[in-house]
Amino acid sequence: MAVRILIVDDEDAIRVGFREYAEFLGFEVTEARDGMEAVALSRANDYDIIVMDVMMPQMDGFTAVKEIKRTKDIPVLMLSARGEEYDKLFGFEVGIDDYVTKPFSPKEVIARINVIVARHATRSAQVDGLDHEIYRVRGLVVDMTARLVTIDGSPVNLTPKEYDLLFFLVKNQNIALSREKLMAKVWGYDFGGDDRTVDTHIKTLRANLGDYKDCVVTLRGVGYRFEDRF
Repeated sequence: MAVRILIVDDEDAIRVGFREYAEFLGFEVTEARDGMEAVALSRANDYDIIVMDVMMPQMDGFTAVKEIKRTKDIPVLMLSARGEEYDKLFGFEVGIDDYVTKPFSPKEVIARINVIVARHATRSAQVDGLDHEIYRVRGLVVDMTARLVTIDGSPVNLTPKEYDLLFFLVKNQNIALSREKLMAKVWGYDFGGDDRTVDTHIKTLRANLGDYKDCVVTLRGVGYRFEDRF
């Protein structure tokens, strides 16, 4: 079955050019001209991935991603003419999976799409398994198979990358993990970010863990470690 892509950009040339290239390679592509149209299409249809521009009329890409994530777990590759680190970090905080700065190569975007879709498919397949991989620290429950985190029975809302980061830390509990190791395993070897990306996500993850934030321990000059401190 062909991978279904929703390309969202207010520039006709970018949408059409990408669509022609992707369809030539066998992908199924739908176009949207702004964030509002993207939200409506995502509610009515299922897509394997969304390629989303940031700066658009009526509704920007960041807002559109947040709205889509309320109802659908669709991976997102963000496009932007701006390459500032703040934009990239904010994008990851709202739940995107990767970020490409314009002008971009369609070949590179397709390569990134293949990686993201394969990773998401693996994650979904794990959820379908019969046995749940669950870790508990008193009231903190981390269900890696269901991708669910609860504290005292109440769900904790994390971004996709915060889930991935927490799960990797928990699976390697009591092991010192360098920032470079976390970048490679959670974001992928081809991710172009730096150590501050990890630090920013650790900060927001701790804030979401509330009373259990101290389970994520900072190792000065090294990285981080997850341990049961209760």
